Amino acid sequence: MLYCGLDLSRKRIDFHVLDQGGVVVEAGAVGADVDALAGLARRLAGYELPVRATVESMNGARFVHDELERHGWEVLVADAAKVRGLAPLACKTDKIDARVLAELTCRDLVPAIWLPDPDVRGARERARFRLHLVRHRISLKNRIHQTLVTHGVPCPVSDLFGLKGRQKLERMQLPEPWAGTVQASLRLLDELAAEIDQIERELRVLGADHRYVPLLTTVPGIAWVLGYTIAAEIGDIDRFASPKKLAGYTGLCPRVYQSGNSDRRGPITKTGPKYLRWALIEATSHACRHPAYAARYQHTKTRLGRQRGPKVAQVDLARRLSEAIWYMLTRNQPFAPAGATQVLAA
Repeated sequence: MLYCGLDLSRKRIDFHVLDQGGVVVEAGAVGADVDALAGLARRLAGYELPVRATVESMNGARFVHDELERHGWEVLVADAAKVRGLAPLACKTDKIDARVLAELTCRDLVPAIWLPDPDVRGARERARFRLHLVRHRISLKNRIHQTLVTHGVPCPVSDLFGLKGRQKLERMQLPEPWAGTVQASLRLLDELAAEIDQIERELRVLGADHRYVPLLTTVPGIAWVLGYTIAAEIGDIDRFASPKKLAGYTGLCPRVYQSGNSDRRGPITKTGPKYLRWALIEATSHACRHPAYAARYQHTKTRLGRQRGPKVAQVDLARRLSEAIWYMLTRNQPFAPAGATQVLAA
C-alpha cells in the first residue's frame, strides 16, 4: 500500500507519498482542481498498489476527498488541531505538512473526523443558506433604522417593515442619497423575503420526512426551522457514545485547565459547527420559561449576577438541551423531563 499526505492551499496541493516501509516514493505539487487530481491518481496508479491518503480538515478538503475516492483511493480527513498536537513543528511549510500527514497515515495515527454523506451535506447547506439570508435581512433592517436615527426621524410604528411602516417610509422626506439607499434596501428586503419563504417551504416538506425533526419539535423552544437545523448539524446521532460527547461536539462546554490541585474553568470551547450552537442558544430563549428548566435558569442567572448571569445561564441551558436531545434521538422518544409521567410538548 502507498500512503499519501496532501496539504491543500488555494492554488495547489502538495503531496508526499511513502511506501509500506516508510520510504519516499514521490513528492511534489499539483493544481487544486479536478484535472490535476485525476492526473495524480493516474500517476500513482502506475505502482499498482492501493493508496490511502490524508488531507487536513479545511475549506476544500471534502472536494479533494470526494474526487480521489472516485479514483479508488481511501481518503481520510484529519482534525487539524489534533494533528498539531501529535506532530508539533518548529518549521512549518506546505511540503513539511504533507510529509507529516504521510507519516501519520503510514503509522495509522491519523485523527480522522466524521464526514457527512451527501444527503446530510445538502440538509446543512439548505439550513445554513437560510440563516445566511436571514442575517442579511436583519442587517438591512438595522441599516434603515440607523438611517432614521441619523436624520432625527423617530420610528413611527412598532413594526417599521409591516404594512403601515412601509407606507410611512415611502412618505418620509429624506435627503439624497439616503432616500435612495432606503428604497434600494426595501427592494432587497422584498427579494430576500421571497427567497427565505421558498427555502422555508422546502425545509418544511423535507423536515416532515426526517426521522429526527418530529422528535426535536417536541423540545421546549424548538420549532421546525431550528429542529431541521439541529438535525442537519448532528447528522447521525449514533456517532456520539454519550450525551456528554454530544454536548462537547456543540462547543458549549467550558475549557478545563487542570494541574495538580489547580482546577479552573475557562470560556466555552466553541468547537464543532457554529450553526448548531446558534440553534441551541436560540432555543433557550423559549426553553428558559418552560417548567422543566425555568428554576435552574433563574438560579444560575441570579447566582452569577446581572452582567454574566443571563449569558452563562443560557449556555448552561443549551448544554442541558443537547443532553436531552441525545436521549430523545437514541431512544426514539419525544421530549419528557426526568420524572415526568407524560410527554411534554413545546
